[in-house]
Amino acid sequence: MNAEIINLRRAKKNLARAETEKQADANRVKFGRSKTEKAITASENNRSAKSLDGKKRDT
Repeated sequence: MNAEIINLRRAKKNLARAETEKQADANRVKFGRSKTEKAITASENNRSAKSLDGKKRDT
């Protein structure tokens, strides 16, 4: 009868780490964007801001 002895404190910490990693993976999928996607969005925002600034009337 060779039962494996485990440290409960360590087991709880490992379980908590696994849960936080699972949550982090879900957040990466939900909120993560690639660098190119961010660059495209930034360039679109800059282009629309310049276009809007060009259409302002002087008062």
